[in-house]
Amino acid sequence: QVQLVESGGGLVQAGDSLRLSCAASGSIFSINVLGWYRQAPGKQRELVADITSDGGADYADSVKGRFTISGDNTKNTLYLQMNSLKPEDTGLYYCHAWSDGLDYWGKGTLVTVSS
Repeated sequence: QVQLVESGGGLVQAGDSLRLSCAASGSIFSINVLGWYRQAPGKQRELVADITSDGGADYADSVKGRFTISGDNTKNTLYLQMNSLKPEDTGLYYCHAWSDGLDYWGKGTLVTVSS
């Protein structure tokens, strides 16, 4: 079992920055991939960025060059640094872990970007 708790969301203006955090606990040593997904109102959940256990990262085209995913193993925490935020980045951001063939999700943190 893996537990994920997100934090760091908020209301910001276009062009601002935010850093999301995801605290992981439980069977963290079995995690193969950690990532961030988001769901905008009326839209499907989409992958924003993920990172594998060997450090390889992938990003959605819409956030490349603006967002950075990273992790701190000493704190068991995943981060998403979001710069140059746009109104279309608004949504509920979820932390996701894939571990031993199972998916784990946090409850999400809301990011609202005003124009």
